[in-house]
Amino acid sequence: MSEVYDILIIGAGPGGLAAGMYSARSKLKTVILEKGNPGGQAARTEELENYPGFSRGTTGPGLMAAMEEHAKSFGAEILNEEVIDLDLEERIKRVKTKSGREYQARVVILALGAVPKSLEIKGEATHRGKGVSYCATCDADFFEELDVVVVGNGDAAVEEAMYLTKFAETVTLIVRREEGDLRCNKTSAERAFANPKIQWVWNSVLEEIKGDGLVDSVVIKNTKTGELSERETNGVFFFVGTIPKTEMLRGKVELNDQGYILTNDLMATSVPGVYAAGDARAKFFKQVVTAASDGAIASMAAEKYLAEGESHN
Repeated sequence: MSEVYDILIIGAGPGGLAAGMYSARSKLKTVILEKGNPGGQAARTEELENYPGFSRGTTGPGLMAAMEEHAKSFGAEILNEEVIDLDLEERIKRVKTKSGREYQARVVILALGAVPKSLEIKGEATHRGKGVSYCATCDADFFEELDVVVVGNGDAAVEEAMYLTKFAETVTLIVRREEGDLRCNKTSAERAFANPKIQWVWNSVLEEIKGDGLVDSVVIKNTKTGELSERETNGVFFFVGTIPKTEMLRGKVELNDQGYILTNDLMATSVPGVYAAGDARAKFFKQVVTAASDGAIASMAAEKYLAEGESHN
């Protein structure tokens, strides 16, 4: 029989890493499975001003690297594995990976994260990686002294637009709402309005992305008049929300209509011994600090679940 872990965590973003650190520190045999590099979306967010205790000069990659080392320092294993299927019904959970391996654990913590949403605009898919991006931290330096467009007006869109101004000549936000009406927090809005490099196109949506190979212009539609206008640009950045990476969980744990995992305050899912943390969980606020909090709570609840099970047995 293969080795049975106390805690198996799927995903090494801030939620998964925090859960791993707490679990391993509690002397529970802990493994984290991650198909990519640890850190999740946070590892691709260069500026990180709002994680408590880490202010100016903190970066997402730096904080995630520190979290990874913290989890490892207590004995958590982090393995490069892509999970493709789960059997969560029995007391011992089974997790299958693309490599053909099967892992067993008494508790599974789902920290699957989410991915940027695509608007499926004409030209978006064909120009992906050729001027279309979903990550300012990843691609901003490709647009030094060039002009870019940002789609979105929430916290992520406005904050990433601010970051882009460090590289680009101009950053134009296309906003569906009335002039001055943004969904982001007031502090970010004030900073953006005061930034001379940021331009605004209100009451508008992106209709098409054009270019022979690389992006060279976009077509913008005014939502009030229906008028179309073309604007030259070298890049388009989308920040319009996320989609949880929970497709393989359908029929296995309870999800909401958008596919996010439903939990109680202890991060417990509808299946005993299965918990969730981070952006894949249905919750009000999705940030690094809330993901880390989820992971800590899930781990401590899982420890209590295991202790009560052992006592009962």
